[in-house]
Amino acid sequence: MIAEAMASNIGGAATLVGDPPNIIIASRGGLSFNDFLIHMAPMVVVLMAVFVGLCWLMFGRTFRHDPERAAAVMALDENEAIGDRRLLWQSLTVLGLVMAAFVLHPVLHYEPSIVALLGAGVLVAATKITTEQAIAEVEWPTLVFFAGLFVMVGALVETGVIAQLSEAAVDATAGQLELATMGLLGASAVLSAIVDNIPYVATMSPIVAELVQAGDGPTQVLWWALAFGADLGGNATAVGAAANVVVLGIAARNGTPISFWQFTKYGLITATVTVALVAPYLWLRYLA
Repeated sequence: MIAEAMASNIGGAATLVGDPPNIIIASRGGLSFNDFLIHMAPMVVVLMAVFVGLCWLMFGRTFRHDPERAAAVMALDENEAIGDRRLLWQSLTVLGLVMAAFVLHPVLHYEPSIVALLGAGVLVAATKITTEQAIAEVEWPTLVFFAGLFVMVGALVETGVIAQLSEAAVDATAGQLELATMGLLGASAVLSAIVDNIPYVATMSPIVAELVQAGDGPTQVLWWALAFGADLGGNATAVGAAANVVVLGIAARNGTPISFWQFTKYGLITATVTVALVAPYLWLRYLA
């Protein structure tokens, strides 16, 4: 379960909709779904391959084969989990269309949020699911949290706090894009491990936007440094990313609790290795 949470955070870095921080970064930076596929996904494939090796080193030696449990798993019929095949195919069709619309964003000029809402509307209209049933499944506490967070960040922008922080960041890096990129990558990884990466990115993204506008050269690399640092740094601790908290909750409800330090001792290794691999990738691809 620890590996599943970490794989979710690493894999989620590949696309605009894969992880909430990426959605925030795309919105603030005017980045498209294809931008993430081009700049993030290639390195994420490498990181996933490395992570599989790390899993063997961290967990592989503790696994023991239990013939009875193995037989019970093999006896499971996955088809029994499908309660409505028609709804399954309808959902897959709409999901495919939504993904295609994301990729065709440069041609269609629809925002990802509009595409997602249209997909949800089509699915409600085409299936037997009622609007009330669909709305009941919405994570309203999460949406209210985001709304409040963006109001607070907007207030910081309007009062000039973000502009002052941006000026301080520009002065600290002395206009050196290399220093700004590596510093942002490292700081994002560390801070996302301490504070959940969603509020961190929501606060940091307007500062990065100012740095991108004020700098010279391929300053868009700062967005990728922020995304990689936040997504991968979220693996470092049990509270670094939403996926980690969800997994800990599921484990506790099923009688196999995972402690903060049990998760973190593996998370620190994973975050350190993956962030260390991203640094030369950003340097060679954008700064060299």
